[in-house]
Amino acid sequence: MFKNFLSFKSRIGRKEYLISFLLISLVSSLLNGYPDGSIITNLAISIGAEKFTLLYSVFSNYFNVIFILLYFLIGTKRCNDLGIHFLWQLIPGSAIVFVFSKGKLHNQISLQKNENTFNQIEASVEEKAKKNLVYVSIFSIIMLFAGFTSAYIVSMGDSFWLKYPLPTSFWISTAFILLSSIFLQLSIMAVKKGAIGQLKLHISLTLLTGFAFAYFQFEGYKDLTKMGAHAVNNHIIVTDGRYGDYYEVKYKGVFLEVDGNHYVYAGKSLNVQQMKAYQDFMGQFVNLKQNTSFNVTNYGNSFVLYYNSQPLGLINGKLCKPDGSEIQYVDQLRLRDLAINVRDGRVDFFNKGELGKDFQIYFKGKALTYQERSLYFEGKRLSKYLQIKAMETADSATSYFYIITFLHLLHILGTLIYLIKMVIGSFSGRFNKEEHLSLRLGAIFWHFLGLLWVYLLLFLIFIH
Repeated sequence: MFKNFLSFKSRIGRKEYLISFLLISLVSSLLNGYPDGSIITNLAISIGAEKFTLLYSVFSNYFNVIFILLYFLIGTKRCNDLGIHFLWQLIPGSAIVFVFSKGKLHNQISLQKNENTFNQIEASVEEKAKKNLVYVSIFSIIMLFAGFTSAYIVSMGDSFWLKYPLPTSFWISTAFILLSSIFLQLSIMAVKKGAIGQLKLHISLTLLTGFAFAYFQFEGYKDLTKMGAHAVNNHIIVTDGRYGDYYEVKYKGVFLEVDGNHYVYAGKSLNVQQMKAYQDFMGQFVNLKQNTSFNVTNYGNSFVLYYNSQPLGLINGKLCKPDGSEIQYVDQLRLRDLAINVRDGRVDFFNKGELGKDFQIYFKGKALTYQERSLYFEGKRLSKYLQIKAMETADSATSYFYIITFLHLLHILGTLIYLIKMVIGSFSGRFNKEEHLSLRLGAIFWHFLGLLWVYLLLFLIFIH
């Protein structure tokens, strides 16, 4: 059964592949103990991503390198048996196709006397195997995103949840990916007619609109960052460096106050020039570091700092308390955090703008209001415990948003590399009426990614 097993050019059929796969999974399960030592659990993990599931533990368990190589070896042999390129085994879930696909080509060779008949059978087997791999890959991606979107909904639960409108850039990118699918379909129609000139034009437009989609996706991320919605280290309500907790600022003899996401001076929000002066003044405290002294300039002309309701004086360029002692390092860190918030335009919320207009905070599916620097739920002020919980809660909604959309973008970027190959093939005369299987397979996957984005967009509109 396993004759010449170590030869990369040898072939193994479905039964041999299945037995080899199960044996490797069994030994790997026993040695790794996934996660409860269950063979079924390990087999499920292996089917999902095969040899890549072991990569995370390679550095702690070096014997997993052997299992990775064995998975790769039997996958290569199975690809040889099916008559497809060995790189197809890198697609998640390819093990399912390798088990159920028929195609012992080496046996068929001996049975075929007519070369043309054999070529037809070989081409049919290759097309079926490659299509199955694409479909399984699509199914794996569907399950992946279904898991993330389900986790998103479940995570909302009774947590504090942030919602805001999608940046315009994401709508523009949607238009481009729909256009790219249209151009790609026109490419398929052109190659079937033998219109190579139209094929070159439409496949090039497909690639350009695909890159345009990726470009505006990144522009959308920039817009989110400007809105205050960050991928990491994000919160809903400002905690570190919150104005008024330790520090206050007196501007031209009047204390600055806070109204939601605005600094207020003499009953009015700071205008652009006043805010710029305030940011310039606080900017000198942004880069405070441990065990290093700092000098304060232009202090007292317009702005004066208060720490715990006590004015800070300036002695030899250093901020000092009324008793003459320099503020401690922990106090400097608090001042630095406040300075960072002022620099980034944050007041009480990480998201910029007005609550209820530019963004909304939800709790148990209902919108919250904000009065006197406290959250209110159904007209009643949240308990102290929930107020603290809201301040400590990370912005999970935005984190999910970045994960879901960027994961889709990674698939797009990977497929764009494939499209580049298709463009080169179109201009080099690789495709014609009879030979365009790889173009059709690429179109299937690209259309799927387009539909997937539309689904994610609708999900984010109605859920996020």
